[in-house]
Amino acid sequence: MRVLRQADIKGKKVLMRVDFNVPMNEDNEIIDDTKIRAALPTIEYILREGAALILMSHLGRPKGKRDEKYSLKKVAERLSGLVSYPVKMAPDCVGEEVEALAADLKPGEILVLENVRFHEEEEKNDPSFARRLALLGDIYVNDAFGTAHRAHASTEGIARFIPAYAGLLMEKEVKMLRAVLDAPQSPRMAILGGAKVADKLGLINNLMEKVDIILIGGGMANTFLKAQGKNIGKSLCEDELLDEAKRILQEAAKRGVEFLLPVDAVVAAKLSAEAEGKVVDVDNIPDDMMILDIGPKTVKIFGEAIKKAHTIVWNGPLGVYEYEQFAQGTYGVAKAVAESDAVSVIGGGDSAAAVQKLGLASAITHISTGGGATLEFLEGLELPGVAVCEREDISEVYTV
Repeated sequence: MRVLRQADIKGKKVLMRVDFNVPMNEDNEIIDDTKIRAALPTIEYILREGAALILMSHLGRPKGKRDEKYSLKKVAERLSGLVSYPVKMAPDCVGEEVEALAADLKPGEILVLENVRFHEEEEKNDPSFARRLALLGDIYVNDAFGTAHRAHASTEGIARFIPAYAGLLMEKEVKMLRAVLDAPQSPRMAILGGAKVADKLGLINNLMEKVDIILIGGGMANTFLKAQGKNIGKSLCEDELLDEAKRILQEAAKRGVEFLLPVDAVVAAKLSAEAEGKVVDVDNIPDDMMILDIGPKTVKIFGEAIKKAHTIVWNGPLGVYEYEQFAQGTYGVAKAVAESDAVSVIGGGDSAAAVQKLGLASAITHISTGGGATLEFLEGLELPGVAVCEREDISEVYTV
């Protein structure tokens, strides 16, 4: 992979794709700037090296039309408060006015382009639109791992016109995820949660070739428990995937992969903030109850397995994390991972939120900024935004 540190950027204009798709409240105020802060090391490196920096990102889903609700103006304001460099805001991401602003940009200055998704050509990966973006800079840097699984104009198309490099965040993400997938030292472990098996089928099948132990929790565990012939009451279950769950269990056994499922669970009659949880063994789930978290015995068994692991990848909560009475399983596993000596990578989302909430983030080797991108990478799929930084021949261009 070509990385930013290999590029001579002094005096050049660097066009960088970032993931500034930050959560906003109803008043259009930023409520979490984690994604902006994640890009700061790359931003500051580029400016210290004497380049001018042009940033592009999407925000929300404006469906190819200009919508001030999704303007990046607030993001540019927040960025200006986080860096000691001047930040300018462009009125659009392409066009003569934007080209003039980019041409006048001096080393040590930042220009934030308006939301690329204000143009429907962005998500269509339109070559003419990608070329108009490419006109603004000398080299392209992709530091938006969270959108690396999308072949859009600003993540893939643009790299057909100017040389592409991975930013510091992108480089770190790929390095850490590859380290977990290719870790030579056993035991290698995957912890998988979340609601649906369907969302993780590709992931499970790929990880069975890479890891020694798989721990399953969350709603997806119910389908495996039912596939084993257990009664799961009113619990969420993907009945159409029962045969697939049986096949996975058989394949794991054939490969010698240890497949750990819950032995007890926290159940309740309904899912609500007032629902009272009750701990039962998975062989005794009442017909009128639903499984909403892994139980304390399971947390202990999972914790013992985690202690022995050398590498751990974790994706998805192990219970209905939104309600405190059904979050204890996720918390317990988070503590075990944080206290382990393993190289640990968490694939964003609720599992990352649990670690942050418990103040354990510093004890985790790497918390990924990608959602779908992390899942697809761990499934073994090629990510377009990563592939453009690996392509040896960059002479392939569109004729527009």
